[in-house]
Amino acid sequence: MLFQYKFNNKKIKIALITLITFTITAIFAVVVGYRYFSKKPVKALPIVLDGTSISMEKISQISTKNGIVDWSLEARSAIYSEDKKEAYFDDLAVTFFTKDNQKIYLSAEKGLLKTESGNIEIKGNVTIKNNDYMLKTGTISYDNKKRIILSKAPVELSGKSSNLVANSMAINLNTNKALLFGKVEGIFGDNLPL
Repeated sequence: MLFQYKFNNKKIKIALITLITFTITAIFAVVVGYRYFSKKPVKALPIVLDGTSISMEKISQISTKNGIVDWSLEARSAIYSEDKKEAYFDDLAVTFFTKDNQKIYLSAEKGLLKTESGNIEIKGNVTIKNNDYMLKTGTISYDNKKRIILSKAPVELSGKSSNLVANSMAINLNTNKALLFGKVEGIFGDNLPL
């Protein structure tokens, strides 16, 4: 034999015990470290909004009353604030369902849903449509309890045979009627001025 080593059993035992102790200590450190850090996750968007608990992309929400769909909402993104009980939406589309089974479609750049009341504030190129009319305005609010869409900003309402402008407007989803307020001007039918 070219190599002959004389090992002492005592030295081998000490080396093995040291190696096993080091391995167990390393495993323990990894497990404890993982458990410690996994209990304190880093917030995804800590700078965006204090109290933020969720940030989502491509979301959908449906509101029902007594088993009947009241409205549905889709948005490109949303941020939910647990502290304020509010959800902030970007590029949203809301479909309201009337008592007579008609649909009213709304789209806008920004929206704010107050989660406890179900009320919604919407702004930025707001468009509301149904089968007959299209309304444009800068901002609206939706009262979930009364089921009324209200715009205190000027509105433009156009249909197949009419074009109207008004200082403000309200749409009652229970009666499916729209009311125009303030200075109302427009044309009906065969260019009949209002």
